[in-house]
Amino acid sequence: MSAGLTAARPRLALAVLMLPTLLVSMDMFVLHFAVPELSADLQPSAVELLWIVDVYGFLVAGSLITMGTLGDRIGRRRLLLIGAAAFAAASVLAAFSTSPAMLIIARALLGMVGASLLPSTLALIRTLFEDERERGIAFGVWVAVFTSGGAIGPLVGGALLEQFWWGSVFLLGVPAMALLLILGPVLLPESRDPHPGRLDLPSTAMSLLAVLGIVYGLKRIAVDGPDLVAALAGLGGLAVGVVFLRRQRRLDHPLIDLTLFGSARFNLALVAQLSVNAAWAGTYLFVTQHLQLVAGLTPVVAGLWTLPGVAAGVITSTLVPRLRGRLRPELVLAGVMAVSAAGCVVLATAGTGIGTVVVGAALVMAMASAIVAVSTDVIVGSAPPERAGAASSISETSSELGIAFGVALLGAAGAAAFRNVLVGPAGIPDSALGTLGGALDAAHGQPGGEAFAAAARAAFLTGMHTAAWVGAAIMIAAAATALVLARRTPEPQLQPLS
Repeated sequence: MSAGLTAARPRLALAVLMLPTLLVSMDMFVLHFAVPELSADLQPSAVELLWIVDVYGFLVAGSLITMGTLGDRIGRRRLLLIGAAAFAAASVLAAFSTSPAMLIIARALLGMVGASLLPSTLALIRTLFEDERERGIAFGVWVAVFTSGGAIGPLVGGALLEQFWWGSVFLLGVPAMALLLILGPVLLPESRDPHPGRLDLPSTAMSLLAVLGIVYGLKRIAVDGPDLVAALAGLGGLAVGVVFLRRQRRLDHPLIDLTLFGSARFNLALVAQLSVNAAWAGTYLFVTQHLQLVAGLTPVVAGLWTLPGVAAGVITSTLVPRLRGRLRPELVLAGVMAVSAAGCVVLATAGTGIGTVVVGAALVMAMASAIVAVSTDVIVGSAPPERAGAASSISETSSELGIAFGVALLGAAGAAAFRNVLVGPAGIPDSALGTLGGALDAAHGQPGGEAFAAAARAAFLTGMHTAAWVGAAIMIAAAATALVLARRTPEPQLQPLS
């Protein structure tokens, strides 16, 4: 191999790793526009449709810890290639599903194998780039691609649905995974823990149940409000999580190395990831509704108006990590979180026009991408190379929990403010006062419906403002925590800014 090709190999390998990163992200959102056609074809019940949409994300979140540790044991490249082959097969199964149950199973399989891909890509980046600054930039590229996938997925899905049947949205992954299977063995190095120990199966089951219970409970609160089922699921998940952590302390080869949490910088990075994903996901929930139900845009046009935020996120996630080694991570995180809080404040002042909403959402999304890039570098870089997969899974799990927490907390705060402000006139059922969509549907064709619809939109703005202020408070608290930690942590050797 020539010297030039040897020098370029890490960058070529990074490009290969972006294939599964993009596909896993796209698959989280690509189904959204396909739901009407899918429903007409397969005739799922309301419960089955919810599971078709949600089971992928549930299994990704619940399987990350197990898959990250499994990669440390059997080899990250090996797990990545096995996952790629399984992802392609499950995509075909989903595309040609003939019943709701078959599609739910296929989506569940996609979630499990998707969870095997993400920690493997991050752990391999840790192996490919030994230089801290180059590694930070590489993680920024990873975040940029993952962020782009969330925006590209619905748009590509919508384009495919104009030409083909609903199953075509799943076939996007097949050629990409085939290319990964061809190039991966050539360009990607193998890496693993040289002394991995035995995989503790009870721990894998407990980690899955703990995360699934917490995520399901939070999601149910966001959709239906607090109830007994949500409380039991969330508390059950937390209880299993406590037992899981206690078991890890007793094992010679734990699923999660708890000594990682002894680093204040590691913990700050986790808090930053959880906080910014909570603020982003919670406010984005209202932004998408505002663009469609208040501003009156179609789903496709509303999706296009979110692209400025995606573009800003791509820029910040690749530029901000370049400060690695020049400014302390705590100061970088504090500054970026402060800007994210400012974005939430912008959303808290938005009216019915889309300009302020787009600017505020773009600020929050851009800063979220930057924080995830920096915090991922800190989390994965803090772990010894042999535990890179486990550290990557902790990072990804923190993000998933942050998203679920943000949707539940900010969603509940905004919904409560919406209900407190909106009062339905005679003829409007109380059940229509829970969401803006329900209120607008109930107002259609009713006497005084236009006035009620206007009141509902005004009440929605109150709810969005409330949620945005909660997001701003979260980010300000996290930024203050970072500044306090910066004062208490010994200053590392930094490179000059010139």
